[in-house]
Amino acid sequence: MINRNPAISKGIDWSLIWLWFILCSIGVMSIFAATYHEGDSVLRGFISLKTDYSRQTLYFVIGCIAAIFILLTDSKFFTATANLGYALGIFLLLLVFPFHSRVKGTESIIRFGNAFQLQPADLCTVFVNLALAKYLSRIETDFYKLRSQLIAAAIALFPAVLSIMQHETGMALVYFSFFIVMFREGLPAAILIIGFSFSVLVVATLLVEKNTLALVLSGIAGIAIFILRRQVKRNRGMLILIVGIWFVCVGVQRFVVPFVFDHVFQPYQVKRIYDAIGKDYVPKNELAEREIEQKKGGSTDDNYNVKQSKIAIGSGRIMGKGLLKGTQTRYDFVPEQRTDFIFCTIGEGFGFVGSTIFLCIYLVLLLRIVVVAERQRSVFSRCYAYGVASVIFFHIVINVCMTIGLAPVIGIPLPFVSYGGTSLLTFTMMLFILIRLDADRQMVLR
Repeated sequence: MINRNPAISKGIDWSLIWLWFILCSIGVMSIFAATYHEGDSVLRGFISLKTDYSRQTLYFVIGCIAAIFILLTDSKFFTATANLGYALGIFLLLLVFPFHSRVKGTESIIRFGNAFQLQPADLCTVFVNLALAKYLSRIETDFYKLRSQLIAAAIALFPAVLSIMQHETGMALVYFSFFIVMFREGLPAAILIIGFSFSVLVVATLLVEKNTLALVLSGIAGIAIFILRRQVKRNRGMLILIVGIWFVCVGVQRFVVPFVFDHVFQPYQVKRIYDAIGKDYVPKNELAEREIEQKKGGSTDDNYNVKQSKIAIGSGRIMGKGLLKGTQTRYDFVPEQRTDFIFCTIGEGFGFVGSTIFLCIYLVLLLRIVVVAERQRSVFSRCYAYGVASVIFFHIVINVCMTIGLAPVIGIPLPFVSYGGTSLLTFTMMLFILIRLDADRQMVLR
């Protein structure tokens, strides 16, 4: 369905388009700085389509074509096909199992010859966002009821389960960002608090000796009972609740976390988590040790990546070394510096000031998306906009924290900047669908 309005620019939020263009340009420039070799012809490198920065430029051009097509599309098309798109996304994820190619430990990529590869888990975030917005905007959906909350959670997390089965835990975690959308639409804050508390308990389980942590949890339960002793006397259910919470926490600490780390996560994934919290991981058997060695590929283990990334960012100091003058990134000391660790190229080349300005561009983008979300008349458009903001925010935080050693290395790209056609096209589609919906914000879409 094509929009009959001849003025494609009517109602378009140009600030979002300019921010998208600036970030994509920074991405091409950063990839160029990370992969350009002394003596190469810059012009030939850009038109040859044999270099990473020339291919990223091609992906950008394809993204521009996709953006124009989206802007010419009637907004009702996205509501009408939201569920069909979700089914397509799940189909692509299922298609990975028989046709995947194993790339750097993950089995979530479908390769088409030598020139193109597709990561359905990345692309599926667009379809999940549309489907979730469609469900939450239905008149029949009462999101204050548990049934509706469970259905919405299932829509968001089913692709995450498939991603975990494909050893793509990084993208699986991205789907949890949709809980921010649900929180905006009425999900009780207690659920988010429970989720955050569970994360703290998992980290504490890794950092603190198990018997000591059990005593600490028992002490916290005892203090809670003492503080709430009057309520406990009047209501025995309060005591049962506190004891039940203590029992669950100890059970998670004693049994659930060890089981997940030993039987669900891969050994190299466990090692990444231990590296992020500053602890050494000792493989429990020869098979685990062998897998970690294969994953490391010699000296390029994840801890080495993070160390070199921090050296590169730190060497940029306040003002940076300048474009093409960074030693760590120019001479390939940082593995994956064009993809997952692209932020270290910016940090070394433009220093603390340049990195701050770069992150401020992201901040302006996120704040602008929130403003756009809150001015929508349609629940569908508002939910979709918050989904876009949540996914982009999650990627930025995890990627930057990953490069400076505050999060485990889980293969999360930096939106619009990291090298990769699927990533760039996914974020471009996601943003321009929002721009199209916002252009028709006076319409009530369902």
